[in-house]
Amino acid sequence: MLRGAALRVTRPRLAVLGAVFAHPHADTDAIIGAVRADLPEVSHQAVYDCLHALTAAGLVRRIQPSGSTARYESRVGDNHHHMVCRSCGLIADVDCAVGEAPCLTASDDSGFVIDEAEVVYWGLCPACSTGGDA
Repeated sequence: MLRGAALRVTRPRLAVLGAVFAHPHADTDAIIGAVRADLPEVSHQAVYDCLHALTAAGLVRRIQPSGSTARYESRVGDNHHHMVCRSCGLIADVDCAVGEAPCLTASDDSGFVIDEAEVVYWGLCPACSTGGDA
C-alpha cells in the first residue's frame, strides 16, 4: 500500500498503518499507544508525521466529529458516514442511506463541484440506550 501511494516503506509508517487498521476510529493517543507496543522508541512527532503522510496519500481518513478529537480510519474512498454515541463516544460506520452516494447531490450546489459529503448521525449506541446512560 505504501509503495502504491509513492511513500517510502518505513517501520513507523508500517506500524501506524497497522494500528489504524487494527483500531478503527482511534484517536492519536490510542494510535501512539498501539504503535509503541511494537516500536517503543517511536516519538509522538513521528506518529503525527506518519498520520499526516498516510492521510495526504489517501491511505487513511481523518474524521473529527463535533466536540471530539481527530480520529483515523482505514476505510477510504467510499464516502461513508458515521454514527456517534452522545454518551460513550463510540463511533460506527454507516453507508449512504440510498444507492450510490446520493448525498453528493446537493439540493443547491451553489456552483460547487462536490466530491465528498460528511454526515454524522448522533444518538445513543445500543449499550448506552439500554443502560439508561444519557
